[in-house]
Formats: sequence, structure tokens, C-alpha cells
Amino acid sequence: MAAVLIRPHQHKSRLRLFVVQALVLSLFVTLFARLWYIQVFSGQAYQAQAAEQSVRELVVQPPRGLIVDDQGRPLVANRSSWVVTVDRTLFYKLDDTAQHRLVKRLARTIHVRPARVQAELLLCGATGSKAGVCWNGSPYQPVPVAEDVPQSVAVQILEKPEDYPSVLAQTESLRAYPRPYGVNAAHLLGYLSPITQDELAEARKRGDTSVNGASVVGRAGLEKEYDAWLRGRPGYKKVAVDSMGRVIGDTGQVRAKPGDTLVTSIDAKLQSLVERQLHHTIVTARHTYDPVTHKNYVADSGAVVVMEARTGRIVAMASEPTYNPSVWVGGISSRQLRHLYSKKADDPLLFRATQGQFAPGSTWKPEMTVGAFNHGFGPNSRLDCSSGLQVGNRWFKNYESESYGYIDFAKALQVSCDTFFYRVGLSFWRKYGSNPDNVNAKDPLVAIAKSFGYGKPTGIDLPGEASGRIADRHWKLAYWKAMKGYYCKLDRQHKGSAWMQLFAHEFCLGGYQYRAGDAVNFAIGQGDTMVTPLQLARAYAAISNGGTLYEPRVGKAIVSPSGRVIKHIQPKVQGHVRSKKSAFRYVDQALQGTPKTGTLAWKFIGFPLDKVHIRGKTGSAEVQGKQSTSLVATYTKDYVVTMVVTQAGTGSGTSGPAVRKIWEALYGIHGERVNRHKSIIPGVVETNRLPVFAGDGSILPPAVRKERKR
Repeated sequence: MAAVLIRPHQHKSRLRLFVVQALVLSLFVTLFARLWYIQVFSGQAYQAQAAEQSVRELVVQPPRGLIVDDQGRPLVANRSSWVVTVDRTLFYKLDDTAQHRLVKRLARTIHVRPARVQAELLLCGATGSKAGVCWNGSPYQPVPVAEDVPQSVAVQILEKPEDYPSVLAQTESLRAYPRPYGVNAAHLLGYLSPITQDELAEARKRGDTSVNGASVVGRAGLEKEYDAWLRGRPGYKKVAVDSMGRVIGDTGQVRAKPGDTLVTSIDAKLQSLVERQLHHTIVTARHTYDPVTHKNYVADSGAVVVMEARTGRIVAMASEPTYNPSVWVGGISSRQLRHLYSKKADDPLLFRATQGQFAPGSTWKPEMTVGAFNHGFGPNSRLDCSSGLQVGNRWFKNYESESYGYIDFAKALQVSCDTFFYRVGLSFWRKYGSNPDNVNAKDPLVAIAKSFGYGKPTGIDLPGEASGRIADRHWKLAYWKAMKGYYCKLDRQHKGSAWMQLFAHEFCLGGYQYRAGDAVNFAIGQGDTMVTPLQLARAYAAISNGGTLYEPRVGKAIVSPSGRVIKHIQPKVQGHVRSKKSAFRYVDQALQGTPKTGTLAWKFIGFPLDKVHIRGKTGSAEVQGKQSTSLVATYTKDYVVTMVVTQAGTGSGTSGPAVRKIWEALYGIHGERVNRHKSIIPGVVETNRLPVFAGDGSILPPAVRKERKR
């Protein structure tokens, strides 16, 4: 048999084929092993990850805490609202045509412009975004594009998810205003608006998890001051969605923590009456003829403060013009916002009680009396209440040129004699500060004004309080330095009215000098000195209680959602008026004569002053180019009631009737009878008692708790 000859190149080819076969086989073995590992060994883990991609984490906003009055009546509560949101992640998975169609359809459904919806979906800081419209929350959080929509609109979206891919409709909590007794209290309560990008970044830097991109925060009033307590803590809910963004189930939830309740010292019944009386006073003044300007009073603004004299707690506080607090709920329009900031509408957002600054007029005189009694004057001091007084080249007249001859301080307070107090101010100027260039000259009247807390904030638990102004020598020099360029220019150009030209000329030459005219004006609350109605009330409370200055408080306690008292908000002493006790006693006794025989007497005829010992002082402050401002400050050992109405006439004539109505309500006065059981405030003063938070969620007045203890 012939042998088969295998050539070398054939042997190499077979070897290569074997290697290729082995390599292919090993690749298949590796592939099948990997497939087995992925599908069998690690299948559950990958399945879980795949499922996780269809899960969306939603922030559940907490119900904001209630704000209630001292009897437990809700001043601010919550209500459910339908909110429409868009899931940005799913929205941007749609093609451009589908996005355009969806935006147009959604905008038509919720009655807004398509451009608005498109703008709200953009992240703040992104190209094309607009401040105040863009989304400053998480890119993965559904973006709210409409709040407080009708239920029918929400149902339409929920029933046709194929027409609204990536769109959700759900209920959320919005602020509500129950308005017990018709209360407005807008300035006290404040309002909310969405958190800004800067605020959110700052909160994250602090590690504050109580806010998120969809949060609303307090912007004014109690909502801002107690925001950290009221806002609660958000929860988180995971929902499974399909490729169209439709919710197909829940996968877990961390519950939101509701905000705490703020109990206030406000009494809604009295607050309502105070608001009505202020409004009625302004309306009446506008229909009253002013014999000085020969037209009706403008009566453009006003404020009332009712305070507990022994604690500084605020029982009622009102301001006009005001606004409807619900205008902020669900977003405010540009037109509404312009109105709230409008000078033409007299700045409705300005809270005159704490931010309005007015010349105190003759309500300043009791404090000046205290200062005078600490520096040489006393009960036996008698000065001439003449019809006028010549000071330098100016004639300072008494109101309506009345003349009472030589009288004491008590009579001067009761009849509100200007020339009497002109002489007090002039005597101190001559004794201590006749050099007009000496800014450090001693001034007992300036010192006592500062001791009463004027010229600085009272420390009330409301934001944005004004400090007022004490127009002393230091202030006058600083003002001259700041304004001399402006007035010197007016002087050179000879512009403005004759009065303005004269003022500009004198100011330019020596506006820094504190002259005798400044001193006499200061003594009667005229000139450049300014106070807030709250500062005035706090000072009169100090006269009532013997000199203690409290930081006024509206908040009374913080209560958890379960009814547990977390924090008592106690009255806080800010300081004490530096004065002899005898000076307080004298002024206190003297002011009892004002509603009996003085300037308030004609408005308190028939009032039982022998049972309710009201002390009082009236004022009619003059402002250049405007009508007189009406002021009344009154008090008992329980309460202080102050009222200010700008461009409205005399203190007693304009504000007197309303102040009397408030006192009648406080003490349950009907004719000449006093029935404390029928007063607005049960028992007159109940400082430390709180409403009862029952287990069923209801809030009961403190009186119920007292009955249960029996």
C-alpha cells in the first residue's frame, strides 16, 4: 500500500481550523455563561433596577399650621385645592411636535397662555428662563403649572391621560381665611409666596430640609415671623408610572409633618369691631368739611392699637387702607401686585400701626411732663397758657388762640395748651442749650423721649417695624449734611413755592443749628419728630404700669398638631423709663380729667368714668401742605387704646367716637351700666390662658376648660 503523504502546509491549515473552532466554542461558552449570570443569577437585581426607572419620587407638601385667636377661633386655616403639575422628565422625552401639542392643549384646559406654561417648565438659570416664572425646584420634581383649578378640569386630565402625557392632577393644601366676625387682619397675618432660588440654596447650605423647590414661605406678618413653626416638614411619596407618565401604583411613602399652630393674643371679636370703627371713622371724615382748607378731609390712612397695659400683648391692631389676604393664594397677578404697591391707592401693603410714622402732636405732652418733673418742675409749677408766644422772629400760637392764663401741668394736659409746653421747652433750651451749634447740649425732654422707647423699634414679633424718629440736635446735623446739596441748589435756582424758597434758603445757610423754635416744637410733638401708633401705645402702657416697657407680642403659644404646647411666648421686658414714680402718678391722675372736663369730655358724655377710669390725651398734628392728623391715646390699668387718622381733623372730634366704642366693647358698657360678663374680652384680662385642643381636632375656648375643672 502506498503511504499518504501529508504536506507541511496542509498540517498547518488543520491546526488553524482547530484553533478557530476552539476559540469560537470558548466565545459561545463565555456568552452563554454571561447570559446565565445576567438572566438567572443576577436577574432579580436587574429587574429591580428596571422597575426603579419607572418610579417617580414626589414631594408631599405638609399642611401649614393654623393661626388662631386667643379663644381658638381660626384666623388662618387650610383648604384642599386641585393642582396640575407636569413631570419634566417625561415631558422632555416627547418629540418637539408632541411637546408643542401638549402645551397648547394643557394651556387651553387650565386657561393660561401657552408661553406661560412653557416658561414655568424651564429651570431657573437656564437659557430663556424668566425670574419669578421659572422652576427653582428639583429637575425631577413635578412642576406645578396651575393651582386652585376646578375639579372638573382635574377630572378631565385624570380621565384622559393619553391626551395629557406627563401631566398629573392632585389635591394640595392652600391657605384659607375663615374670617370670624368678618375679621380682615391682613397686615397682622401676612401672606405667602414661593421660595426663591437663593433662599432654597441658602436653606440647603444650612441643611434645612423643611423647604424644597415647591415650598411657599411667609413674606409678611405672622406668616413670616413664625414661618419656621408654621411650615411643617415635607414628606415623600414614590409612585410607579408607565411610559406615558400615568400613575400605576404607590411603592412607598414618608409622611409629611403638618405645621404647628400659632395661638395669638388677638381677640377676633374685638379685632372686627376695631376694623369697622377705623373704617367708619375714615369714611365719616371724608364727608366732613374742613374749615381750614375749605374742602372735605382727605382721611387717607389710619391705624388703631389695643394693647394690654400690664403685659404688652396685642389684643387688636388694624390699619387702613388694607387688602384681602386671599389675593395671594394660588399666585397674584401683576395688576393686583401693582395696586398693592400703588401710591395712588395709598400703599395698602403698608401696616400703619407698626410702619406708619406720624408727628405725635399733643399726645406727646404727657411724656414731656414726666421729663419736666424730673428736672425742676413739679405739681406746684404754673405757667402762662397765653394765646401765643413769640420765639425769635416767629409767632407760635395756641390751638384756636385759646387763653387760660396761669395754670398747672394737669390743666395744661387736659385742655392741651400748646403755649404752656412751649414755655417748658424754651426754659430747658435757655438753661442747657442756647448755643445752637452745640450738638451735645443737655436736653431733658429728648432724654425722656428716648427713655420711653421712641426713636427705636419696640421689638414686636412682626417684621418690618419702623423705628420712628427723635429730631434732636444730632439728627438735625446729620440731616443737614445729607440734604444741604439739594436745598442749596433749590436756593440758587429760586424754584418752588415762596415757602419752599424761604425754607431752602434758611436750610442752606444754617439748617444744622438747633434753635429755640426747634425746642418749642419738640415739646408739643411737632417738627420732625415721628412716632408709630404702636410706639405711642407702648409709651402710654408704661405710664399706666409705672414705667415698664414691654416688647409687644402678638404670638401667645406654639401648639403641635397633636395639641401639645411646645412653647409659651411670654411677655418680655425691654427696659424701664428712668423717672420718679411721683411723676407717673401725677400724669396718671391728670389724664383722668381729659375725658371728664378736658378735650375728650364732649365725646364721653354719659360714659361711666367713675367705674371705668379712662385716662386720655388728644392730639391734632400739623404737617406742612396737608390737613391735620387726628390722634387719641387712652388707657386704663388693663388696656391701652390709641388711634391715628391722617388728614382727618382734630383728635377728639374725629377719633373720639370710635375710641369710645372700643372702650364700651372692652368693658361691656351699655349706657351707664358696666357688665363685664358681656364684654368682648371674657373677664376683661385673661393673659395666660390658652384655648383647649381636643383629641378630635376641635379647638375650644379657654372658658370651656375652666368649666370642665369644676
